[in-house]
Amino acid sequence: MPSFRDDAVVLRTHLLGEADRIVTLLTRTHGKIRAVAKGVRKTTSRFGSRLEPFMFVDIQWATGKSLDIVQQVETLGSFGGPISEDYELFTAASSMAETCDRLTEHDGSSGQFSLLLAALKSLSLKEHDPSLTLDSYLLRSLALAGWAVQLTHCAQTGEEGPHSAFVISMGGVVSDAVAPPGSPKIDEEVLALLIALARGDWPVAESTSQKARKQASALITAFTQYHVERSVKALAAMDRERTASAKKSAGVVS
Repeated sequence: MPSFRDDAVVLRTHLLGEADRIVTLLTRTHGKIRAVAKGVRKTTSRFGSRLEPFMFVDIQWATGKSLDIVQQVETLGSFGGPISEDYELFTAASSMAETCDRLTEHDGSSGQFSLLLAALKSLSLKEHDPSLTLDSYLLRSLALAGWAVQLTHCAQTGEEGPHSAFVISMGGVVSDAVAPPGSPKIDEEVLALLIALARGDWPVAESTSQKARKQASALITAFTQYHVERSVKALAAMDRERTASAKKSAGVVS
């Protein structure tokens, strides 16, 4: 069986039998792989903790008939530990990993790999608000996949903005002339935040109000779910958490 070696990020894991685990990883140059880590759940396993979600590893694997087989793993970045200890970080990372898994369904991408790796590292170091990091990641990963949200020009006519109507099915902001009746409107702060997140402009993003962040997050979540076409479970869970938090802050009892 031929063997390969590459850098990889662990996206998710599934139990297999009593001691094994199926690991889904996005590699830097070989795309996405699914491999069996044999005996990884035993206490004597040499690399059990290295194959947890969100870990950055150097992995060697052999091709198998249906699934590849993990042969060797070395840790390059222990992002899983700090992320797993914080619920908000964990939910954001789970949303990222699941979205990445959906966007690389058929083919991997070095761009998607680098973006996910940078986002997970940033989360683990708590460089920014987790919600901002997640929203920025979602916008940029969708852009890499060919679904960039239009924010500066009308998504339909190309007319230069700013425009206040935001229509997910039309690709982003649109002019009033083509916006369907009842289209949701966004104010200048929300638009500025969306643009900052898409560009990775953290000083601008971090200067915005919580109200603008919640509105932007709702739009980004809906835009992501629309284009991915299948529900991202972790993202839906984080959206519910945000809604519950907003209600709690407003003194609303559900």
